[in-house]
Formats: sequence, C-alpha cells, structure tokens
Amino acid sequence: MKVCLHNSYRYQDGRISLMDVLSLDELKGSVSENTLGAEPFLQFQNVYIFPGFVDVHVHFREPGFSYKETVRTGSLSAAHGGYTGVCTMPNLDPVPDSPEHLAPQLEAIRRDALIDVRPLGAITKGERGEALADMEALAPLVAGFSDDGRGVQSAEMMEAAMRKAKSLGKIIVAHCEDELLRDGGYIHDGEYARAHGHRGICSESEWKPIARDLELVRKTGCAYHVCHVSTKESVALIRKAKAEGLDVTCETAPHYLLLDETHLQEHGRFKMNPPLRSPADREAMIEGLLDGTVDMIATDHAPHTSEEKSRGLAGSAMGVVGLETAFPALYTDLVRTGILPLEKLIACLSDNPRRRFGFPLGRDFSVWDLSIAEKVDPNTFLSMGRSTPFEGMELFGKNLLTAKDGRIVYYAHSHA
Repeated sequence: MKVCLHNSYRYQDGRISLMDVLSLDELKGSVSENTLGAEPFLQFQNVYIFPGFVDVHVHFREPGFSYKETVRTGSLSAAHGGYTGVCTMPNLDPVPDSPEHLAPQLEAIRRDALIDVRPLGAITKGERGEALADMEALAPLVAGFSDDGRGVQSAEMMEAAMRKAKSLGKIIVAHCEDELLRDGGYIHDGEYARAHGHRGICSESEWKPIARDLELVRKTGCAYHVCHVSTKESVALIRKAKAEGLDVTCETAPHYLLLDETHLQEHGRFKMNPPLRSPADREAMIEGLLDGTVDMIATDHAPHTSEEKSRGLAGSAMGVVGLETAFPALYTDLVRTGILPLEKLIACLSDNPRRRFGFPLGRDFSVWDLSIAEKVDPNTFLSMGRSTPFEGMELFGKNLLTAKDGRIVYYAHSHA
C-alpha cells in the first residue's frame, strides 16, 4: 500500500518539518489496495504528523530467544509506537560476532521486518570480553558495535575495540557497567533498597566505566555512544566530554526521565538494568535532555515472558518493554506539563538518532491525535512482552498511522 500525502506533508532542507498542530480538515491517502475498509481514503482531523521515530537500543530476541520476541512482533510494536527505524542489540544466540553468526538475524530481518531494523555487531567474541569479534568483516553489515548486557570490563580490550572501530568508521555503543561494583545488586542502592532489604546497584558501577571510556576516546578519537544513562554523575561526565569536543553522544530511556526509586513496587515490571535511580538522578536526566547533554531517548525495549517477570524485584529478569508507550508517556509527563518543548522531544526521538546512526528520513512519518487519553493496557501491545512500569497510567497521544517509505506499516482501524 502506498500513501500519497498532499501539501500537508511538508519538507524543509530535505526533511519533514516539525508541525504545529495541523488542524487539517482532511488528510487523504490513496492506497493501491483497498484493505483498510470500504472507503479508499484515510480521513483524520486535528492531528500531528511527526517524522518516524528511531530507537537505537532495542532487543528483538531473534535468533535464540524467539519465545520472548521476534523481528516480526518487535517491528510491529515499533510501528505501533510511531517508530520506523531501530538498532537491535547483539545479546542473541548466536551472538553476532562474525558474518556467519550474524546471518540468521539478517535473514529474519529480510523476511519479517516491517521497518528499518539495523543490527549492532558484538565488540568481543560471544560478548565474553576475551577477544575482539571479527569487526572488519562485520563492519559493512552492522550499525556499530556493542557488548550490550555485559559491557567490556577490560580497559585494554575496549581500547583495542575503539582503535579498530575508528579505522572502520564505526561507532562503539557502550553498555557501561562494572560487574565487580554491581556485586549482585538488582535495584538502585538507595533508600528503597535499604528499607526493603534488597541488594543495591551503586551508581559508581555505571559512571566509573564511562569515565574510563572517555579517557580512551581522548586517546583514540573513536566515535562513542553511551547506552541507557541513569546517574547524575554520568551526565556530568558526558557534559564535560562534549565541552572538550570529544565525539560522544548518549541516550537515556523514558523510565529514567519519568520514574525513580520512589515509584518502585514489589513487582518485576519495575526491574530493569540500569535500575530506577534516585529523584536527583531523574532530575539530572531531564536537565541533560534540556541542555543537549543527553542527545536521544531510546527505550531499551527488552521483552521477557510473563513468568520471567512474575518473580518480584529479586527474582525477575531484567528489562521492560517500551516501544508502544514511549511517546505517550514522554508527551504526557514532559510536554503537557511544560517541562520540555514538543520540538525538543521529537528531535530526541527522531532527528538526533537519525543523524548519529545514519538513518535517512525518506517518507517515514506517523500521525498522532494528542487529544486522546488512554490507560496503558499491556494486553493491547503488539509486542510479545507485557511488562511495563507504565501499566495502568493514563497517557495522552494515540498513534493513528505509521508509514515507512510511504508504505503503511501500522494503522488504527478504529480511526478510518
């Protein structure tokens, strides 16, 4: 199906311009196949058109863990959330540390992806930190390199990876976590952990590896991106590095911007890595977003089975889903409250990740009614994952349609 927009689909400098509220009398799209109902036109009123969002940190679980998510269901959930491009993390089976091991994922993407799905290759073989992956052979096939889920523990190994990535013109996407400092923790080492007898993860386990890596960026000149920043110290380090002119970007996630340890409950849907931190850390994330230290928002969409997320804070698997709630949650809590301009939010969801990771915009867009408020019901998700800390919250913003390269990949039938 092709959707052909009229002059409501504006371009500026080769990109879709951000819209104020359109207040369109009608947004019509002609479709090549009449599969959307009796009428061949789509009609909306009082909508916003946004450039397609890009999430540079998702877990689609295929190959190896397709019982949690597949490329097909992951891309469906992305389209539902207004995303037209994603980068998938390499903690799969097999780990994509060589073209041979990457091949099953590329085949699944070719066969089933509805949007632009770009894999990240592993930094080290098997993500074990012992030897570099076949980065040279992988480079033409991947968006960058990461050992997400573990992080490279050795400074020497990370320096070697940065030098190789620099020579290949590729970015290092770093999961920054010192496993020794984590010391068996599973929520933030703060007031909630102490009050409820939980093992805590200290903030230093995140910011200390970032400090180490920034020194290596100074030595190597490598392009470097920090995953899921969650502590105030991390933001301060990255702010300083940017002021020095280092080639550094970073992301945070919606849950670190909107929630903190005061929101914790004894349920697995509040368990992720990094954990929900202190209120001061959350404020630092927002400040970093406002001043440009935090470049983009990525969901770290991490589906697990209901059983894996039903064992409370101590026993549940790490990770929550986020593609289908990201924009409504951020719009409701940051834009409607006047904390963040809408244009800034869209830049962090689309323009900034596109520029950093090389996603062209093309004819990628989504159509939103920002006046609609709905309670988050995980049973309506298109992802196989159902665990979200936003469950039950009333959020504004409903996606009516997502198009990738002018083709409709998500359509809310009730709004035809």
